[in-house]
Amino acid sequence: MYTANPSRYSTMRYNRLGKSGLKLSALSLGLWHNFGDVDSIHNMKALITKAFDLGITHFDLANNYGPPPGSAEKNFGRILKEELSAYRDELIISTKAGYTMWEGPYGDFGSRKYLLSSLDQSLKRLGLDYVDIFYHHRPDPDTPIEESMLALDSAVRQGKALYVGLSNYNKAQTKAAYAILRELKTPFVIHQPSYSILNRWIEKDGLKDYAHDIGIGLIAFSPLAQGMLTSRYLTGIPEDSRAGRGVSPFLTRNQITQEQLAVIAKLNDIAAQRGQSLAQMALSWVLREGGVASVLIGASKVSQLEENIRCLDNTAFSAEELKAIDQAVAGK
Repeated sequence: MYTANPSRYSTMRYNRLGKSGLKLSALSLGLWHNFGDVDSIHNMKALITKAFDLGITHFDLANNYGPPPGSAEKNFGRILKEELSAYRDELIISTKAGYTMWEGPYGDFGSRKYLLSSLDQSLKRLGLDYVDIFYHHRPDPDTPIEESMLALDSAVRQGKALYVGLSNYNKAQTKAAYAILRELKTPFVIHQPSYSILNRWIEKDGLKDYAHDIGIGLIAFSPLAQGMLTSRYLTGIPEDSRAGRGVSPFLTRNQITQEQLAVIAKLNDIAAQRGQSLAQMALSWVLREGGVASVLIGASKVSQLEENIRCLDNTAFSAEELKAIDQAVAGK
């Protein structure tokens, strides 16, 4: 049985989610990739236990993570039982529902039928009575938002989730959801949008400022822009990379243009001047000034966890550095 590092809380930073009582580790481990049945259970155990040893307490899942869908929850549940069961109350475990999970009219989007059925299935795969956070994974254009929010409220009232969150909602959609959840007194504490140096839509949309105004926390997914903000693509597109292998619809060869490679090279130069890797600077940038409580990182190797967590050594940026980053992104 695994025994956790006794000094795991000495170096990690823990940030409060808005005005709630809940804190998250500044870095959280996402199980979107590398935790399906196609992956090594031994590597999964190494990643999860190392993350916890480094002070990472938040593990983020969704019903459809794998492949196949559901397998990431099942594998995490196995590791939780075999290695981390003694530490359950030190962990924040989240899951989501909103993308296609099973065939037919009840296995997708945002109906009460789908959300609550999916949560029940997730709990069985995880071997848990409750999750700490249950998200609606994306807005549903065909289901009244009241129905989806009432389902989230029911999950809390049934004791199957402690808090609820939203993911991929824009400001207007979040505003409509918040009005309902506030009236219901549902503990809505977190929003999970994509956000990175290369993807700043939450700033342009106003979501980042709005979340602060209403007192909910933000946790950013894809802070490394699907791997573009790492050393992986500094010299081109490796054949064994995600873009090179063509395995992801979220990062393709067509997205990594010569102009984009030039931007990445300039950002890498700025990172080097800060004494950071490009990945470390990209994570530090998202966490700058406290506007985001946590960044979701993925990892296939323990060494990636060890490198990424060192972003916390320097999350301060000078005005000159921020200007240089903005100019690099603008292609100047």
